[in-house]
Amino acid sequence: MTLNLDGTKPIYVQISEWLENEILNGNFESEQKIYSQYQLAEIFNINPATAAKGLNILADEEILYKKRGLGMFVVGNAKERILNRRKNQTLARLVTEIVLEAERLCVSRDELIEMINTVNIGEAEE
Repeated sequence: MTLNLDGTKPIYVQISEWLENEILNGNFESEQKIYSQYQLAEIFNINPATAAKGLNILADEEILYKKRGLGMFVVGNAKERILNRRKNQTLARLVTEIVLEAERLCVSRDELIEMINTVNIGEAEE
C-alpha cells in the first residue's frame, strides 16, 4: 500500500485503516503480534510518532492491545469488531448519503436499487 500524502485523510488514519484491512484479509490473526511503530515507520517512510498514532487508534477501539515490553497484539475478536463498526458506521453513513443524493436528483427507490444491482462488486473494487 502507498499512503496518500497529499490527501485530506491524516496519515495516521490511513495507517490504522491499512492495519484493519490487513486483519480483515487474514494477514494478522487473533493474538498475533502486529508491526511496531518503528516497523511501520520504516515500511511507509514516515515518522514513528505518526505510526504510533495509527496504532493507538486501534488500541483505543480495542482492535489491538498492548503487552508491556512485547508490543501490540490483535484482540481475539478484532475481525468481527472491525466488520461491525464498518457496517454500522461507515456503510450506514455512505448509504444515507446516497439516498439523500438520490432524493435531490429525483431518483426513485426502484431506480436506485437497480443502479446498486448493476454494480459488479469485482469491478467496483478496482
